[in-house]
Amino acid sequence: MTGFARTDGHGDGYSWTLEAKSVNGRGLDIRCRMPTGFDGIEAIARAEMPKRLARGNVNLTLSVTRTAGVSQVRINRPLLAEVIALAREIEGAGAAPPRLDALLAIRGIIEPVEEDETEARGRMEESVRADLARLIDELAAARVAEGKRLAEVLAGHLAEIERLVGLAASCASTQPAALRDKLRAQVMALLDAIPAMAEERLAQEAALLIGKADVREELDRLRAHIQAARDMLAEGGAIGRRLDFLCQEFNREANTLCSKSADVELTRIGLSLKASIEQFREQVQNIE
Repeated sequence: MTGFARTDGHGDGYSWTLEAKSVNGRGLDIRCRMPTGFDGIEAIARAEMPKRLARGNVNLTLSVTRTAGVSQVRINRPLLAEVIALAREIEGAGAAPPRLDALLAIRGIIEPVEEDETEARGRMEESVRADLARLIDELAAARVAEGKRLAEVLAGHLAEIERLVGLAASCASTQPAALRDKLRAQVMALLDAIPAMAEERLAQEAALLIGKADVREELDRLRAHIQAARDMLAEGGAIGRRLDFLCQEFNREANTLCSKSADVELTRIGLSLKASIEQFREQVQNIE
């Protein structure tokens, strides 16, 4: 959800800079810093950004500088008419007719006129609105590019999680034969400790031991979560919240695996699995 975009413009005696920064966030929080009198630009930004962005803290800044007064020129026609009439009188007396450039060079014939400030300001705001639309496009594109890079990172973490799940599945303590031997030893220990234990109670204890020792169900669910995460990454779009929820399920299964483990090697794998899941979760916080 990180991104940056900037655009500069100038015209009609103004120069301006639009800048947008996006960082991680649970929801969409748009903060605008605008000069006085540009509430309309802020309203447009708040209306358009949610159409392109779903999450993140976005800071939008507009700075505007008045570079020069916008002026036009006009011809003082009454004065020009008087000068031409005078020139004709002089011409009638035998003088050469005056050149046009000489007439226009006479002081007062051409006058600078300040343009209506309202019109210049209106054209400038129209240009800023067009730049704002491009800025939002650039920010969204930057976030998409960041998302593609993060997708590769997340895929790497999922591959590591899958590798650790495979190691846990191949661990000797999770194999059916090992489980049976372990259960047999524990049942014999119960019989030796309590010779008169009822068969029903013995069955209950045996079922409890089986449940505590067998982590294959947790491993199956972890595999299913890995596939679900890969499907979401392939789907694309705003999947951050869904992946965040899936991380909770990853953690739940990894915690159960560690709590059930009575084997040092399996416990070591389980702890490594939890670390990889946490790394995956941290990166998930960075996507929309």
